[in-house]
Amino acid sequence: MESLFLKVMRERPLVQDGAMGTSVLAHDLSIEKDFRGCENCTDVVTDTRPDVIEEIHASFYRVGCDAVETNTFGANKVVLGEFHLADQTYELNKKSGIIACRARDKFSTPAQPRFVIGSMGPGTKLPTLGHTTFDFLAWMRFRSRRVRTFCRPRRRSAERRGR
Repeated sequence: MESLFLKVMRERPLVQDGAMGTSVLAHDLSIEKDFRGCENCTDVVTDTRPDVIEEIHASFYRVGCDAVETNTFGANKVVLGEFHLADQTYELNKKSGIIACRARDKFSTPAQPRFVIGSMGPGTKLPTLGHTTFDFLAWMRFRSRRVRTFCRPRRRSAERRGR
């Protein structure tokens, strides 16, 4: 069975949000409290201020976006490790998916379904410069992809009954 996302993509262009990190930084957030002292680690705001993250997603849906990205551009062990948060990678990814899905569910309708796309940034380490190994980066990507499956589109009861 084809996914709803692919079905809608075949019917029309989809509009996706952009600049999640910039949107987080545009809020008046405390480096010590909201960023836990980890300046520019926008991924940690998922945990400290889920209300801000959900409102950013909602703002994109309100202006007509079909899809939003999770707040996980740097939520991998390499980047979070630079902030001594590598052990929180799984939880931050999970929470980010849940928050994005919560916003999606408030705006999605059968006539205009909304979607969540897991964001995976490039990271900050390069094997070509000896920062890390290719195998580690491949493993990290696999883990990032796997943890972004927390959020599946909910099928409304009418859809389940075939209406």
